[in-house]
Amino acid sequence: MQTFLAFADLIVFAVLLLVGYIAGRIAERAHYASIRKREKLFERVTVFSNRFPPTVSQPFEASLVCGSVVVSQDYFKAVAAGLYSIFGGRVRSYESLLDRARRESVLRMKYAAMRKGASMIVNVKFQTSQVPGRGVGAVELIAYGTALRPVA
Repeated sequence: MQTFLAFADLIVFAVLLLVGYIAGRIAERAHYASIRKREKLFERVTVFSNRFPPTVSQPFEASLVCGSVVVSQDYFKAVAAGLYSIFGGRVRSYESLLDRARRESVLRMKYAAMRKGASMIVNVKFQTSQVPGRGVGAVELIAYGTALRPVA
């Protein structure tokens, strides 16, 4: 019994880590499914990182659009990143977090452009920042660009 009580904290930590991993994977998969569905809805709005649009045969009206998202890190990703920082190498757990944030911010920017009647966004830029928090924190990503709406 003494041995079990000595390892009780370790067992609780391992169980919580496993539950966090499973819950995080489920939430991440659901978010990716939502992103893929909305990317199909907004595919008619084209996005370019070029400063100037491709050759356009008609006049257009320009306006600034942006999309912002804050995605929280789950506890498992924070633990995994801590281990990678000890040994070095790619932090794959954060790569998916940043990918989801980037794609979500672009979708929100496209939605803002569609609301203005635009079909193209040029000069797209990204801005990231870390949002400190109690525990694991979050990452904020803002996508912004110039929406072009054809003038009739």
